[in-house]
Amino acid sequence: MRTITFLSLLLVGLVVPRQSSAQASDDELVGRASEAVRGYVHVGIFDDVEINVVNRQATLTGRVTMPYKRNEIGERVAKVDGIRGVDNQIEVLPASMSDDRLRTRVARRIYSNPSFWHYASMANPPIHIIVERGRVTLTGCVNNEVERMLAYALAQVEGNLGVTNKLKLDAK
Repeated sequence: MRTITFLSLLLVGLVVPRQSSAQASDDELVGRASEAVRGYVHVGIFDDVEINVVNRQATLTGRVTMPYKRNEIGERVAKVDGIRGVDNQIEVLPASMSDDRLRTRVARRIYSNPSFWHYASMANPPIHIIVERGRVTLTGCVNNEVERMLAYALAQVEGNLGVTNKLKLDAK
């Protein structure tokens, strides 16, 4: 009886095809590409990458701190099964020691706050801090409006020339 069951399952697996990458929707491809980017160990809280897929063509936007990250992210997304092509529009932030210090101050201020400890302990914390020429932009997701506004308030550190809050609410 076990042989028949195993043989039946094997035949069903051969007769009923799995969804191929050619049948994957653009939304599914965004999910696969996002996993590929999240799995890249060099992307951190000081980088922000957005992925859009239309007709299996991926467009990458955002900002990263180093040129090699831009290139390697594009290569990772290009390898995603079902993606036909990649338009890599990711920008590389200018090298600046003062921006680096500002990034660190803002990150410490946000992630050392008890309200954000649960995020700080994650492998990929969801609040990203983009600093360009002294201007801070917060991106990513938080659980509620209170966290969104608190992160904005905590990002108001000495030396910044302004803070833009682009944090989104997580629609779990």
